Amino acid sequence: MRYDDIKDKTRPLYPDLPPMPIHDRAAQFSPFAALVGYEDAVEETERLTDSRREMLEDEIAELNRQLGELQSRLRERPEIRVTYFIPDKKKDGGRYASKIGNARTIDQYSNAIVFTDGESIPVKDMYSVVFTGDGATSG
Repeated sequence: MRYDDIKDKTRPLYPDLPPMPIHDRAAQFSPFAALVGYEDAVEETERLTDSRREMLEDEIAELNRQLGELQSRLRERPEIRVTYFIPDKKKDGGRYASKIGNARTIDQYSNAIVFTDGESIPVKDMYSVVFTGDGATSG
């Protein structure tokens, strides 16, 4: 009995308003984002970051020893692995990463190790410098 009174009627047609194409009619019922950017904001909030760990005095002393050894061996362009912290650009925290490559110099102006591929890593973000090439000493 639902809609029995109108089931057999035809849809009204108006000369100044042509029927909407089926594709456009279907688009009216497609899902939409009520709050633009909301999903991105939720994903960003869910994304985990690591906290920057404060180094202990003996760890700082060891890093300084490693940097001193690197300074004395720069002419060799030794292969090293640097473990360092990358601060997140959008929220507190960041992530830890390692870079393996040949050291070119220690830039005194920016206080960073510069690799032969041009990448540089600030000393303030470093946790360790380990020599990985031949005749390497570990730290």
